[in-house]
Amino acid sequence: MELKTLYYFVTIAKEESITRAANTLHITQPTLSRQIKDLESELGVKLFKRSNHSIYITDEGLLLKKRAEELLEMSHQIQDEFKFIDKNIEGNVYIGCGETKGMQVIANVFKNIQSVYPSIHFHIYSGNAEDIESRLDKGLLDFGIFIQPANLNKYKALNLPSLDHWGVVAKSDSTLAQQTFVTKEDLLTKPLICSRQVLDTTISKNEFADWFGSSFEALNIVGTFNLAYNAGLMVKAGIGYVITLDSIINTSIENKLSFVPLKPKLIAKHNIVWRKDHTFSKAAQLFLEKATEICQ
Repeated sequence: MELKTLYYFVTIAKEESITRAANTLHITQPTLSRQIKDLESELGVKLFKRSNHSIYITDEGLLLKKRAEELLEMSHQIQDEFKFIDKNIEGNVYIGCGETKGMQVIANVFKNIQSVYPSIHFHIYSGNAEDIESRLDKGLLDFGIFIQPANLNKYKALNLPSLDHWGVVAKSDSTLAQQTFVTKEDLLTKPLICSRQVLDTTISKNEFADWFGSSFEALNIVGTFNLAYNAGLMVKAGIGYVITLDSIINTSIENKLSFVPLKPKLIAKHNIVWRKDHTFSKAAQLFLEKATEICQ
């Protein structure tokens, strides 16, 4: 199985047509069809269902497409790293980050580096902790920015000099939105929408669960999310109240949502993490050095 064949396969999946894919790849249609038939024979599965005018990817094809895209992305990163290996420091740094004010700290590091090394480029992947952890473990990211609670056991980590505050986002005309703070007792009878990360009780130190104490299991969780924008829409629709970090969901007057902090105060610390066995490019090593300076 060659990367070129996987690239052909992914192109067909995107185009949903052998003919269009052949035109995009600048190869003949019979050649492309033969490559895919050989790939199906090698794997022992059907990757596409064919009709008179189009093709449809199978469940097995969807799985291969996901793995193929990861391999192709890693291949591009390897090529980039070796392209610059004997030159001045330049290249690409790949960082995964959730929705947090801690990203401002990282952006400042980007700016400082690029003012001296304009040929270093930074690529941000936005996702929740589960997404970022998966990509870190596969080598698709150099670094991840984790928001606590998160499991750091597998990684090396630095504490970022930034914090988020936990609170509740409610419709501005709700009773809860008129309060100056929200207590545990206020939330026990409310329909709540939470990130899947904070509900993970396998994390060794889950400050969120600790804040609720014995009441944690009694919470009325009506929905979960991984990124907060859609959670804000759920609040506007009247589904429930989002427990989230400040400055993540738009709580402007025009958006008719309000953020109310928790009491006692609950903060979320930020970490920059990387795999213990990760080999850095020169650009990524420079980023780590500059990030370490601001974390001291």
